[in-house]
Amino acid sequence: MNFEKKIRKEKVIQFGEGGFLRGFVDWMLQKINDKSDFDGNVVVVQPIEAGMCDALSAQNCVYTHVIRGVEGVDKTLVDVISRCVKPYEDFASYIALAENPDFRFIVSNTTESGIVFSDEDKITDAPPKSFPAKLTLLLKRRFELSLPGFIFLPCELIDRNGDNLKRCILKYADLWSLGEDFKAWIENENVFTNTLVDRINTGYPKGEDLALGYEDNMVNTSEFFHLWVIETDFDIEAELPFSCADLNVIITPDKLEMYRTRKVRILNGAHTSLVPYALLSGLDTVKSCIDDPTMREHLRKCVFEEIIPTLDLPRDELLSYAESVMERFGNPYIKHYLSSIALNSVSKFKVRVLPSILEYIKRFNKMPETLLFSLAKLIEFYKTDMTSDAPEVVEFMKSASVNEILSNSALWGEDLSHLTTEVEKYVGK
Repeated sequence: MNFEKKIRKEKVIQFGEGGFLRGFVDWMLQKINDKSDFDGNVVVVQPIEAGMCDALSAQNCVYTHVIRGVEGVDKTLVDVISRCVKPYEDFASYIALAENPDFRFIVSNTTESGIVFSDEDKITDAPPKSFPAKLTLLLKRRFELSLPGFIFLPCELIDRNGDNLKRCILKYADLWSLGEDFKAWIENENVFTNTLVDRINTGYPKGEDLALGYEDNMVNTSEFFHLWVIETDFDIEAELPFSCADLNVIITPDKLEMYRTRKVRILNGAHTSLVPYALLSGLDTVKSCIDDPTMREHLRKCVFEEIIPTLDLPRDELLSYAESVMERFGNPYIKHYLSSIALNSVSKFKVRVLPSILEYIKRFNKMPETLLFSLAKLIEFYKTDMTSDAPEVVEFMKSASVNEILSNSALWGEDLSHLTTEVEKYVGK
């Protein structure tokens, strides 16, 4: 790949080099640089010992991001990553990032288990194991130099990700006796946002010819849809002008939970209300369900007739989002296997679908027939050998009656026996 890379100021420290951040944050920063005077590059920190930084560095940290869907194909050459830093090989270069006053943003995607506190991490570790511990050492050096703090944009898929990250850092400050002045600096000179991210990234397209006309071993692929909800009172737009690039970014002081609920109930809820029924019907991917008239009708009834009426965002916005979800499910380039979504289906149903059932009954004083049909199919599904769940859950579900299952508050968080008669109508149908 022959490409003259642009030189920009290094403004973003990014923990993680995987396909999601490269196809979401870095792709956005490319668009922002192209459309504004942001003039900012990214330094990638490889948060674990083994990663893809060597492969990324081998092509000067430039790669192609390909977006594919029913809308067509879009190819963007992304050159916003200036270099990679590997703390496990060169800890000094990692800590030196704190010394550059141009750095303003820290983004991360260290998986759902990344934002954790461990009292086994020591201040003398180079580096410590956990992501928040590594970050605390970087912040300690920044504080010692009397430099401004950072704006944190964590992308980990956990609730209140920014709040949890700050909480871990403050716990390390206590564990390592870094002092009240440091803790006050963390609180007052840094901005920790809570975020929600939404985009299906499908990574390197193995076995496919994308007709790029050049070799790119780090090519990344995704769907067109993208959404980043950032909850903060801070004026991020003044420093990072998302709006200039027509990106689907929502900055809100207090509505993240509403958008999170929308995604969990509509997108994730649609998956979970569909999967047992579809697997019992012999289907294998989400796309195959969209192509099947019976399954498509079931899915649309769940979402449009029984889930959306229980949500409080503007109806037009909910309908638009739901239609986009249906389009995403039908993306011919994405093979989303039902078996992978089926993992731990009971706990997923509890979080993603049960709230819609209970809220529907509360609001309308009647039963949501299609969602209860889905609950019946879930119970049937656990009578088969297709399930993947904790052994005790599988054993109980396989042998228990419908009433015994619904009465088990350990599974559902409450006694659902009042649904027994309605659910039993659909078992075996």
